[in-house]
Amino acid sequence: MTEKIYEYRDEKNWFIGTWAGFNYFTCFGDDQVFEAVQKDFHHLLDQLQESGLQIHVVSYQSRFRLLSFLIQIIKDKTQRPLELRQQAGATLVVEGDKLVAVYLPEKGLPLTDFFGQTVETASDLGDSILIATKNEGKTKEFRQFFAQLGYKVENLNAYPDLPDVAETGLTFEENARLKAETIAELTGKMVLADDSGLKVDVLGGMPGVWSARFSGPDATDASNNAKLLHELAMVFEQKDRSAQFHCTLVMAAPGAQSLVVEADWEGYIATAPQGENGFGYDPLFLVGESGKTSAELSLEEKNKISHRAKALEKLVEAFPSWQEELAKQS
Repeated sequence: MTEKIYEYRDEKNWFIGTWAGFNYFTCFGDDQVFEAVQKDFHHLLDQLQESGLQIHVVSYQSRFRLLSFLIQIIKDKTQRPLELRQQAGATLVVEGDKLVAVYLPEKGLPLTDFFGQTVETASDLGDSILIATKNEGKTKEFRQFFAQLGYKVENLNAYPDLPDVAETGLTFEENARLKAETIAELTGKMVLADDSGLKVDVLGGMPGVWSARFSGPDATDASNNAKLLHELAMVFEQKDRSAQFHCTLVMAAPGAQSLVVEADWEGYIATAPQGENGFGYDPLFLVGESGKTSAELSLEEKNKISHRAKALEKLVEAFPSWQEELAKQS
């Protein structure tokens, strides 16, 4: 059976194509023309995950005409509802209500031309992750980590009207899930919650999930540290003051299965506060056998070895697969 031959021709452009068993193109013209056609041809087919398009470019000037020709053949052979749109100098490939490919001018576009006045600088651009905390110290740590994934980070201080989520769980995961999943449903955003705490072996794992409230409902970092020192007042040997900082992270999105990771950071409890950095129990937590507390580390040092750093490493590893599943559900 003879394959259908497609052709487009005007004064500046001449394309011939067919549909066969694999993608292939040939092109008359100089290296610049060849590279332009090759880039657009393969980008479109990669984005659409189609194979079988074969074209010959006799002459070329218009990217839009070439893309229109390619889309025409793909639509005819696959019945996919593909359309081309032009916006502010960019060419968009749309399938139904989804944007599947974007072609920008060679020199790019001003952000305000493409997105309107809602995006004025690069810092306004991109998706954000809402961290379910009002703690600016935690937020700073998360912000540094998620920058490597291209995400902005915001916290609950930007959402003063959201109700407080009671941490009524009996485990770190239960509390983290409560925060992440409740806030994700209320805001429609991707939300990361952590439940972190200090587990002291000689105290049977206390203060554990009650770390933030160890000294009572009006607890402060200072009062919690004072109570911990009081509880360990008769424990003199460092080996008997072993402890772990624990972190459970839960990433949630509306209607999706949450991603859960956890990690521990081994150490000991000092006999007196040391250091000015960090927050919470950092001034009392001796890092391994180093003799330094967490509060004596810089943020950069802490972010390489802490319980939250270890959990985030696991999260960063699992996050792309979770994102892919999320995209399939949208």
